[in-house]
Order: sequence, then structure tokens, then C-alpha cells
Amino acid sequence: MTVKIGVISDTHVKSLSEIPIRSVKLLSEMDMIIHAGDYSSKQLLDELKKLGNFKGVYGNIDPEDIRSELNSKEIIKINDFSIGIAHPAEGGTPFFLARRIMERFDKIDILIYGHSHTAKKETINGVLCINPGSLTGISPALNRTLAILEIGKRIEANIITL
Repeated sequence: MTVKIGVISDTHVKSLSEIPIRSVKLLSEMDMIIHAGDYSSKQLLDELKKLGNFKGVYGNIDPEDIRSELNSKEIIKINDFSIGIAHPAEGGTPFFLARRIMERFDKIDILIYGHSHTAKKETINGVLCINPGSLTGISPALNRTLAILEIGKRIEANIITL
């Protein structure tokens, strides 16, 4: 069975009402929603949890009420694939970000991360690394973006510009 996942990060808004309506509809049609941190508001976190099957981590700007509900990193399994999720919670330079975050995980097939606001899909040392960019286009993002993962016997990943 193929699992469709909507991957978002760096929303930096208070609620779903501030997110493009097309993306909210798209996320509601997914089997799972993954948010890689920097929500900015507990209200948004709560609304995403109601929208669908939700997994997520907190980011470097998230307040304590979000940090108390989420971890700084997660590993989930879908079909036979391990997915590592991290923002990174401590922030820091966007240079070599995927490589730096990958060191936190023992063995994963996919890394989902945020922080840089720059959508990116690359393979590093056999790991598919996905940064969905910023769903709301917060600077330095050039566009509003998200990623769609389809995981069955193999992995399909696409960055979508809204």
C-alpha cells in the first residue's frame, strides 16, 4: 500500500487560516502530515493534528507549549522505510544543514528537515534528504512550497510550489 505524506515546515503563522487554502485542502487529502518545525503557535499545531494523521518536531523558534508536546527529533517507519525528522531545534547556520542533522540518526532512509526555508531534495550517502521549504513563503524563501512523499515499495518525492 502506498502512503501519501504532505511534508511542511517553517510555517511561522498562528493558524491554518493564514496558510494558502489550496495547501490546506491538499494536506487534508494526505494519509499523513509531517511538520518539520517552526510553527510559531500552539493553535496551528492543534489545527494540524485535527486535519489528519500528524507527526512533527519542534523548531528553534517554537515556544514552550509546543516543545512540551513534541520532540526535537523523531523516527517513524512507513512500510519498510525509516524516516528521520528534525528541524534542527537549536537553529544555527543553514550551511551543510542536511549533513549536520543526519549525524543525529543511526540508520534512516529518508531525512525530513527544515530551518533554511529553502526547498531542497537531494540524496546524501544513500539517504533521501527533503527540506519542504516554507509553506508560507517566509523570507528567505522565494516561494511557498511543500513536499509530497509517496512511499510504497519505493519512494517518490516531489517539491510543490504553490
